[in-house]
Amino acid sequence: MGTIKAAVLIFASTLALAPLAAQENPVAVRAEAESGALQVFYHTYRVGESGTVFDFVKNGGQEILFPFQRFTAVIDVLDRHEIRLLYQPLELATRITAREPFTIDTVDFVAGESVDVVYGFPFYRFTYLYDFIEGGAALSAGAALQFRNASISFSGSDGSKRAVSQNLGLVPALAIAGRLPLGDRFFVALDATGIFASSAFFNGADFEFEGSILDASIRAGARLGEKLEAYLNYRFVGGSAAGVSRYPSLYWTQSTEKSTANYLATTSLTVGATLEL
Repeated sequence: MGTIKAAVLIFASTLALAPLAAQENPVAVRAEAESGALQVFYHTYRVGESGTVFDFVKNGGQEILFPFQRFTAVIDVLDRHEIRLLYQPLELATRITAREPFTIDTVDFVAGESVDVVYGFPFYRFTYLYDFIEGGAALSAGAALQFRNASISFSGSDGSKRAVSQNLGLVPALAIAGRLPLGDRFFVALDATGIFASSAFFNGADFEFEGSILDASIRAGARLGEKLEAYLNYRFVGGSAAGVSRYPSLYWTQSTEKSTANYLATTSLTVGATLEL
């Protein structure tokens, strides 16, 4: 239901902004949606110095394909400025029988135990881009602010044990995008948003913590009508987080004074559409 509500909110926002296009200011509003399949090809996770480096692909059931969607509202202002509002749901839920013992945040799971694993990492992103090229082609650069909304849990299927880690935070990033028309109807495009940062210099913190994100795609599409485009999109979404956070913990779901290491790399293939409003 969270995905449906967020999608409705994004598209409602674009409909609310659409009347601006009829005013004197040259503003155009577009709504984008894409859907397809995601594959995880690398994913490890550890909490605590004595915790197990858990491989989600080899031992956590993430060797299968997962459904994948994205919802974006795009606002073009004065032909050269672009604002993107993105919601990216991502929840990888599996049920496994543990092949060997492992420990997550001091919680021990034994071999042969049935475990429910949920890796939830949806995010919201605000992006501003400026187009440096006039005409049909585009080459843009700008910045983004991503709202991380992570929830990771390992639960014994009988309800006897559970390890939960949740985190909400802001991640600034750099963004680029490009588009090349191929005749009057077809086009290819690319975009990338990413950052690598260490808290010691990036956030002004007094503890070591490193993190990165990369969201990059290439697409090919065609205009199907005056206001409608369809495309095929191949995307990489990944990131990393490693270190010890010493910020005060206010919630029971957060581990304190414990090192964590989380590395994720995925690819997706989707079919999408863009509607000009």
